[in-house]
Amino acid sequence: MSDGTAGVGTILAVDDEPDILIALEDLFEDSYRVLTTARPAEALEILRAEPDIAVVLSDQRMPGLTGDALLAEARTFHDAQAILLTGYADITAVIAALNRGGIVGYVTKPWDASLLRSTVRQAFERHHLGRGLATERALLRGLLDHAQDAISFKDAQRRFVRLNARKAALLGHDIAACLGRREEELAGTRGAAVIEADAAAIRAGTVAETLVSDGPTGAEQWRYVTRVPIRDVGGSISHLAVIERDVTEQRTLEARLRQSDKMQALGTLAGGIAHDFNNLLTAILGSLELAAPKVVDLPRVQRLIENARGAAERGASLTKRLLSFSRAHDLQARAVNVNALIVGMSDLFGRSLGGLVTVRTDLEDGLPAVQVDPEQLELAVLNLCINARDAMPEGGAITVATRRLDITADPEIGDGAYLGLSVTDEGTGIPEEILRRVCEPFFTTKAVGQGTGLGLAMVFGLAQQSKGRLAIDSEVGRGTRVELALPFAAAAPRQATEVAGAAPVAGRRARVLIVDDDPQVRHVTASFLTGFGHSTTEAGDGDSALQHLQRDRCDIVVADLAMPGMSGVELAAAIRDRYPGLPVLILTGHADAMQIPEDLPVLSKPFRSADLAGRVATLLDAADSGSC
Repeated sequence: MSDGTAGVGTILAVDDEPDILIALEDLFEDSYRVLTTARPAEALEILRAEPDIAVVLSDQRMPGLTGDALLAEARTFHDAQAILLTGYADITAVIAALNRGGIVGYVTKPWDASLLRSTVRQAFERHHLGRGLATERALLRGLLDHAQDAISFKDAQRRFVRLNARKAALLGHDIAACLGRREEELAGTRGAAVIEADAAAIRAGTVAETLVSDGPTGAEQWRYVTRVPIRDVGGSISHLAVIERDVTEQRTLEARLRQSDKMQALGTLAGGIAHDFNNLLTAILGSLELAAPKVVDLPRVQRLIENARGAAERGASLTKRLLSFSRAHDLQARAVNVNALIVGMSDLFGRSLGGLVTVRTDLEDGLPAVQVDPEQLELAVLNLCINARDAMPEGGAITVATRRLDITADPEIGDGAYLGLSVTDEGTGIPEEILRRVCEPFFTTKAVGQGTGLGLAMVFGLAQQSKGRLAIDSEVGRGTRVELALPFAAAAPRQATEVAGAAPVAGRRARVLIVDDDPQVRHVTASFLTGFGHSTTEAGDGDSALQHLQRDRCDIVVADLAMPGMSGVELAAAIRDRYPGLPVLILTGHADAMQIPEDLPVLSKPFRSADLAGRVATLLDAADSGSC
């Protein structure tokens, strides 16, 4: 616009003389949008209808309402800048209007055109600046009132000049009590760290970002703090803006993600070594089992064999722990009576925990079955009991209990009914700084050689796989309680078809084709089956097995899962296609290595001779009855 204003603004001219209105319109129409009226009452209506009017030019002497009264009333609902047009005789009214703040200036009649244009331009600029300042204040107020972050502004002496309710709540006061005071006066022991951080940001003169935490170890509240120095027109730092964002949930999620990444990496590692490791254990344990009857009259050798067997079984248990908590899915989950499982572990507790501790049970009657892998659950309970024993070096009591849980509003699992399985000890307890890490893979406080750091990680993994949760409550010097919450199963557990501990029935003698790329495992498998009266033939891969079946028939095929060239699953599919009704039993050291059809029977390595003989007898019976 021609006289320097930024953009076209609107002005309102009010005068009861039409000639004056025409003159004002001619003077300003090139620079502004000009509205005119000869009646003060209409001027008020125009102001109510036109919120963007920036300047009002009003005559003083008008019928019905004087200019100063009009502008005073307009001031109550409109922010337009008011200029009074008056003669010298009205100077008293001008002074009164100025004192009341109803006008920002006046111009006498007859006016000087340049002076009037300059006065209007200055008024328009003040209105523009006022609107901008009001907008900034509204934006700042909206930011302070509704931001999820704690926001504050401090002067160069670090006194609060503005802050929002969230920041005041962190300090334990209301906003009014904080204004004009320093944070160290309100923050208690945390004030020293704030003093140094604020001072460092002011000295540096640049944006500073820090991550701070408050609260006890293991239950910290994390905040990401940004400090922004603000400079005045002279370049000196006059204020400091501080923005504090609560990142506790983010840190918790990051910790869970790191835990998940560890478990996934460990699962990949475990899957890679499990097959070969279990092959070695199968050969070792099988050879020891075959050798034991040959030295029954040599007690010393028998002890050596039992020592070796125990070491190998611990190795098998370690591999099972690795796989159990790193699996994404548990293929063996089924309905399990937890109370019956715990009662059946009584002998295992006695053998595994030693004589310094006693195991008590407190089992709630009438609990439904849960959906879980019974072997993994048994291993989890045993791991928890071993941890409880190690927490009581002088001995004590371990309580294994079950109860019904009704869980709501838990962030880890859905609302509903669960079975709670807990193991409680009277031991040393777990410090808070250690408690938050106890479920990490390989984290252990035990001496070298006394713990793998996989026990609680395995239990944590089992809880996740079973769509349950793991909760640990511990107090130093008072003991620890670990509780698994497991979802109830949709169906009742199936009745066992075999009596636990009964000797396996070998069944009829059969011709067995054994397929495995590991010659030691083949030899142990063949020796086991030969001992039960079967005749065996060995093949080192799937192609050799199929060639043998073309030359000579057999009654059952026992094949390894992971073999070069052709897997056990592929071999079983080829056999079913060419020789329908010929049963195939898959042996594997890592059942998750590949997808196995649900109707394909599987036996995990390492296995006992009785387990192998029992599975073979069952499959042969099914084939003879035509159900295979």
